[in-house]
Amino acid sequence: EAQLVESGGGLVQPGGSLRLSCAPSGFTVNDYDIGWFRQAPGKEREGVLCFRSRNGITNCADSVKGRFSISGDSVKNTVYLQIDNVKAEDAAVYYCAAAASYTKLVITPDYWGQGTQVTVST
Repeated sequence: EAQLVESGGGLVQPGGSLRLSCAPSGFTVNDYDIGWFRQAPGKEREGVLCFRSRNGITNCADSVKGRFSISGDSVKNTVYLQIDNVKAEDAAVYYCAAAASYTKLVITPDYWGQGTQVTVST
């Protein structure tokens, strides 16, 4: 069964850095566009924060560009979300998702991970 597994969440101090991992099973990072989303407590899930196309093209939303970056490792079959200069508002459950196209990724991804919690605290 194809699935996505996130890891790397945890407690981070403001100003710190964190790297989240998204590892597909049943398919490779070169088979689908993969994106990262987040949902903060009491808020709706945000749109795509960053995505990596199956061809390796990456981009992040303007709201997080400069602090967030996405990369992929075909050998490890993992997509990473690097978060730098963490802010309190970055606290959320982070999800990765995969879809056959960016449009599908935005609207209805084919696969979702279970999420990984990022807590920001001193």
